[in-house]
Amino acid sequence: MDVIDSADPAARAATPGESAATAPDEAETFVLRVEGLNAFYGDFQAVAEVDLDIRGNEITALIGPSGCGKSTVLRCFNRMNDLIEVARVEGSVRYHGVDLYGPNVDAVEVRRRIGMVFQKPNPFPKSIYDNIAFGPKIAGYQGNMDDLVEESLIKAALWTEVNDKLRESAFALSGGQQQRLCIARAIATSPDVLLMDEPCSALDPIATLRIEELMTELKRDYTIIIVTHNMQQAARVSDRTAFFTVDAEREQRTGVLVEFGETATMFTRPTQQKTEDYITGRFG
Repeated sequence: MDVIDSADPAARAATPGESAATAPDEAETFVLRVEGLNAFYGDFQAVAEVDLDIRGNEITALIGPSGCGKSTVLRCFNRMNDLIEVARVEGSVRYHGVDLYGPNVDAVEVRRRIGMVFQKPNPFPKSIYDNIAFGPKIAGYQGNMDDLVEESLIKAALWTEVNDKLRESAFALSGGQQQRLCIARAIATSPDVLLMDEPCSALDPIATLRIEELMTELKRDYTIIIVTHNMQQAARVSDRTAFFTVDAEREQRTGVLVEFGETATMFTRPTQQKTEDYITGRFG
């Protein structure tokens, strides 16, 4: 992506029409700044006027009832909604100061820097090794691929379980292992941000706990944004939480952001009654 230099956050904020000196201080404080985000599918408005500041090396949880637009917002962060023909996004999503929806921004490069792990494990029909190596090969990686595969699997806490069967099919792994493989695959392309859309919903409690432990370890190197319906999971792993709900005053089921703040505060002293009602199970 010609607007982002992979090495330096200050340089990453400079676009072709800007000098690095014009990059705002937000590039140092926030990894993502979302202002006035509106997302549409055709005539249907899925979310309205979302403002969020995502800090680096934290886990941010997006919670709320089904249909409130959590996953839509998540997909806006790496332009996955571009792949839906009728989808349209308005507002500003800035990554280290760069507008990700700017005219000179390469959406493919956005998705490399802002990786995604989906709800159900989706390994490629390839070997464990080739699952990890696929993305870097496509991106023209020139380093030692064996070392990169090993490093990615170590970071995903999977190396000791698979190091002697790297050439075996990824489908031979358990569900939890497959999800960690997908995390390793995302890590292999050297992203800055990891988006996770309900990554534990298809896993058993033991595998879920391992993924949660892994997320806590990974936030030392990555910024993580997770969509979850599991209130206990949000409380356990996230640093900040954003609560979304459906605006009952609108004709359409449009999602709106109700409250955003530190997780510990939101789960004990929320400022909005709607937030307390949802967290305590009174609705949703």
